[in-house]
Amino acid sequence: MPFIPSSSQIWRLVALGALALNWAACAGPDLAPSSGPQTPTLTPQPTAAPTSVALASAQALPTPTPIGEPADGRPLFLVHYMPWYQTPSVSGVWGWHWTMGHFNPNNVAADGRAEIASHLYPLTGPYDSRDADVLAYQMALMKLSGIDGVIVDWYGFEPYRDYALLNAGTHKLFEAVTRAGLLFAICFEDRSIGARVSDGLVRPSRALAEGREVMAYLGEKWLSSPYYLKREGRPVLFVFGNPPYFDTADDWEVLFAELEPKPWLVTEDDPVSEAEPARYPWPPMGLSQGGALTRAALGQYLTDFYAGTAADPLRVAGAFPGFQDIYAEAGVGSSYGSLDPEAGGTLQYTLGLALASNPDLVQLITWNDYGEGTSLEPTREVGYRYLEIIQEARRAAFDPDLVYTPEDLTLPMQWLALRRDRRADPSAQAALDAVYGALVSGELDLARALLTELSP
Repeated sequence: MPFIPSSSQIWRLVALGALALNWAACAGPDLAPSSGPQTPTLTPQPTAAPTSVALASAQALPTPTPIGEPADGRPLFLVHYMPWYQTPSVSGVWGWHWTMGHFNPNNVAADGRAEIASHLYPLTGPYDSRDADVLAYQMALMKLSGIDGVIVDWYGFEPYRDYALLNAGTHKLFEAVTRAGLLFAICFEDRSIGARVSDGLVRPSRALAEGREVMAYLGEKWLSSPYYLKREGRPVLFVFGNPPYFDTADDWEVLFAELEPKPWLVTEDDPVSEAEPARYPWPPMGLSQGGALTRAALGQYLTDFYAGTAADPLRVAGAFPGFQDIYAEAGVGSSYGSLDPEAGGTLQYTLGLALASNPDLVQLITWNDYGEGTSLEPTREVGYRYLEIIQEARRAAFDPDLVYTPEDLTLPMQWLALRRDRRADPSAQAALDAVYGALVSGELDLARALLTELSP
């Protein structure tokens, strides 16, 4: 249930910079949040870039290839991802999803924590969705966690609200995904078209035509990519919202008419097509009582969902760590309620039920929806625990030879810290490019050796 800001709430996000920057040369934000656009003054570290055999070996590593459909039929792990954050050091402003028009990230506590619209705080600090180094860090973490790719929350490409800005973040994200050899998929918020209809920007009679333009964009930009999620050779398209704006099979026949092959359509909770049903679960916060969703209500929802989808030709399960939104504190709406994370117990429970349902894929909900408190990426409060649980579940359920360990999960942050600290040292940056190649290729001994050589 991602929150959609109004036009007035995101007015400061208009006319942000160009998208295309080379990821290796793109400067990321400082670890500590800044008070505005800054050009950092950096002094090169005295430590020389490595010239070792390890460096030569890492530079010779091939680019990871896309995963594709697993030949062994194992379920894929894909994490739902939000591309909607902005910081002054990259975009020139703090984005709405860090502030919600209420919080001020320029207010920084003594412990270095900026005031953001979240109960959780990312280990990186608040970041920009177009920061190539942060994206690379996130992709390396996913790979070392046993995650196969991302499902991106996407609103289209129109210059309305912040949709074009989110689209730019999505393009940058998919560049990082492909460099890491992961998969990507789109979860289309088709109610974005409904919002434009409601605002009088699109005539109701043109809604389907607008939807077809969106489908044409997806087909041109992404659906044919070897890194796009496919099932039986067909791209998988998720749609958020129950019901979606286009809520009939006839609507989607029109929308998909020019796409070949026809995508799988996967909707929230209930299928649009009875002939080819495909749906996914989501945290059922509407079942909250007294402001909280109980384990019993959650278990009944998931049990009923998996029983009802057992015969679906494409089975999508879901797992999540908890839920604690900040909407009421921000003054943007009522809270949906809370789901106790139980120190990782909720993620273990929902992931266990998901894997027991014999799914084709598991959607992990979410990587970074800080406004709703479902974030799986490392935070100050939780550390790496959620990613460790995902590692453990994958190893126990279907991949006993998974070599990655909880200790390995700290390597991407070591890489990111050096990337930032050695920004003014071109030779060190080139060596860090090689370190990153080793990380995403699974050559962790090489990566460790190079990180040791690069560290002061």
